[in-house]
Amino acid sequence: MAFILAKKLKMTQFFDTEDKVHPATLLVAEPNEVSLIRIKEKDGYEAVQVSLGKNKREFPLEEGVEIKKGDKINVSVFSENDKIRVSALSKGKGFQGVVKRHGFHGGPRTHGQKHSEREPGSIGATGPQRVFKGRRMSGRMGGDRITIKNLKVLAIDKEANQLLVSGAVPGRRGTLVEVRSVN
Repeated sequence: MAFILAKKLKMTQFFDTEDKVHPATLLVAEPNEVSLIRIKEKDGYEAVQVSLGKNKREFPLEEGVEIKKGDKINVSVFSENDKIRVSALSKGKGFQGVVKRHGFHGGPRTHGQKHSEREPGSIGATGPQRVFKGRRMSGRMGGDRITIKNLKVLAIDKEANQLLVSGAVPGRRGTLVEVRSVN
């Protein structure tokens, strides 16, 4: 299993050999350093901790893979057309109403409604005189961990430590991204 920590640089377009255009995301993956090895006898599971600057993440380790503390992992662990899985934090959007957060339609524009076009309407407090848990209401939106599966590596630039990945990757520019190969 191949894995690396990277940072999202930008979105761009990629033209393949048949001149078809594909949306793509450019990731910068500076060489990661193996900072810790977890072993089954001591920790109860096998994993490797890699670091990119101050950021550290653990990835499960397959049996038979020889890796030691201090090793460097770079973009050469991937090759073109590899299927990958990308995880990152989505863009934070702050406090949002129910129309933007949950896709509510709001009230009608006429028939006595003056300033309540984007309100949620009734929240169901007639029977048990309380609001049930899980009711969709206004609140903070974004900032969630999102995983996008079955993306494809379109190109690799080993000198610049860059990966070109098909499709969109969650987060804003500069977001820490975990890239893993799909088995």
